[in-house]
Amino acid sequence: MDLLPFRNRRQRLLDRMTASGGGVAVIPTAAEHIRNRDTHFPFRADSYFHYLTGFPEPEAVLVLVAGNTPQTLLFCREKDAQKEIWDGFRYGPAAAREIFGFDAAHPIAEFDAKLPDLLADQPALWYSLGFEADWDARIVKAMNAVRAQTRAGKRAPSVTHDVRAVLDAMRLIKDEHEIALLRRAAQIAASAHRRAMRATAPGKYEYEIEAEFLHEFRRQGCQAPAYPPIVASGANACILHYVANDQPLEDGRLLLIDAGCEFAGYASDITRTFPVSGRFTGPQADLYELVLDAQTAAITAVEPGASFLAPHEAALRVLVQGMIDLKLLVGSRDGLIESEAYKRFYMHRTSHWLGLDVHDAGEYRQNDAWTTLQAGMTLTVEPGLYVRAADDVPAAFHDIGIRIEDDVLVTTNGREVLSRDAPKTIAEIEAEMKR
Repeated sequence: MDLLPFRNRRQRLLDRMTASGGGVAVIPTAAEHIRNRDTHFPFRADSYFHYLTGFPEPEAVLVLVAGNTPQTLLFCREKDAQKEIWDGFRYGPAAAREIFGFDAAHPIAEFDAKLPDLLADQPALWYSLGFEADWDARIVKAMNAVRAQTRAGKRAPSVTHDVRAVLDAMRLIKDEHEIALLRRAAQIAASAHRRAMRATAPGKYEYEIEAEFLHEFRRQGCQAPAYPPIVASGANACILHYVANDQPLEDGRLLLIDAGCEFAGYASDITRTFPVSGRFTGPQADLYELVLDAQTAAITAVEPGASFLAPHEAALRVLVQGMIDLKLLVGSRDGLIESEAYKRFYMHRTSHWLGLDVHDAGEYRQNDAWTTLQAGMTLTVEPGLYVRAADDVPAAFHDIGIRIEDDVLVTTNGREVLSRDAPKTIAEIEAEMKR
């Protein structure tokens, strides 16, 4: 693992803290959680902690001291030969300091005792309250320990800054290291979607196709899916967050799959919709081409200087006009958009940020305006149509759900579709399914 990007990010955060008057930042990793009895869920580092450290172990916390003598400190588990026999390798403080590039590292067992000294006489605490109650209590206890030394001349930080707010702004613009990992995650997920298309046939179950994704993700070195895969056939595709994945695939139906992987901490998020039988029917093709045209317009709207909302607005114009043409809606395009009548068939927004989290950190609005797209931002583009059976809906369109989603990087000149290897046109999909 290249650790230089992590060191650079720590330095950038220290620079921002110093520019705001200095202080101490406390950023813990995630806690381990019991799955049942004495079995844990697989551990995943907190995204903010990983962004700054790359350190993979639980029971760890990063402390940054900004000011005239900046310091980067890690608290982590000690080496323990007996526990390593049972649970595997541990770096220990000495190796962690040297390998991951910290100024110092200490046993996590010493953290609570050392924190008051680190906070004493510092102007500000950089910490995000309200996310982890246990950590909030530890921070409050340390602050009170400093306040108890007032008569000895010690002062507790008088200001608290939300360190996640600063990190959110940093995480919104990806560096080259992050872009490479996002690109690889998208390539792996695209290959999994191709595999799923080739494996799909009437009579199989949704979970069998889900298994094709899990196999391909692990085969190519991913830690896990980036989120529970959605493998939704027929009417199930009209349920936006369907995850039961337990129904048989029926001839003549469509299959919507929303699945991405996590590679070295970074997520991909791709949706493809295709026919179980391998060929689109006429009505299916009509709706599919409409969603594809909307997505093409939305992707074209992704460019530096554009509003975050621009892709959604571009997709919406195409979708609403298509709904009118296909007799799903009656009225003028502008009027239907203003009244939001389209939400009967398209009820979600077209994009979200993508990165360490599948719905990644970063503000969507700056004051009263939508965020302006800049090179290095990554977002999804995922318009859809969800047509449930109803008396006022043409029968040929009943229970058809279609979503097409790609991962897009804003570049200096426009955009790069990171997930372009996943077949998307009708011709590409039908050819892949014949293989």
